[in-house]
Amino acid sequence: MPRLTQVAPEQANPLQAELFSAVKSKLGRVPNLFTTLANSPAALRGYLDFSAALSAGAGLTAQQREIVSLVTAEENGCDYCLAAHSTVGKIVGLKPDAIEAARRGDGIDDANRAVARFAKSVIESRGRVADADLEEFRSAGFGNDAVAEIVANVAINVFTNYFNNLAETDVDFPAAKPLEAVLSPARG
Repeated sequence: MPRLTQVAPEQANPLQAELFSAVKSKLGRVPNLFTTLANSPAALRGYLDFSAALSAGAGLTAQQREIVSLVTAEENGCDYCLAAHSTVGKIVGLKPDAIEAARRGDGIDDANRAVARFAKSVIESRGRVADADLEEFRSAGFGNDAVAEIVANVAINVFTNYFNNLAETDVDFPAAKPLEAVLSPARG
């Protein structure tokens, strides 16, 4: 049972309706995260603006941004974001094994492995990344722009993870299986 109410689109004030319209034009619908976050139009606008900035002209690919989202959601135990980013990950071309690897903080190729491991290091160290981890990321071909973008993507995902965990937002995407079930499916 959600702990925060959703703002019904038909009951939205003009600012909320404008924000919902922007979300719907991009996603084709208004997921529960947005109708719940709309309790504060300032928080919803801040999220949408930050998300748009991270997508426009970003150095990380859409797949790499989803990898960061999946690592962050797994680390923070956010069922809503795991479901949402598993779905979006598929849309941007991540295969199921790449989604599973990202959730483990790993990747199926060198570049995506470096992104996942560095994002996990940022999360686990709360930004106090060891010199060796930073050097390993740079040696994979990434520069300071990618370092900044990974930290920014971790930050926006921590925001939605914490918000959904607090709100207990109803998951309106196909649920992601617990990682343990993905790693060791029941044999029968």
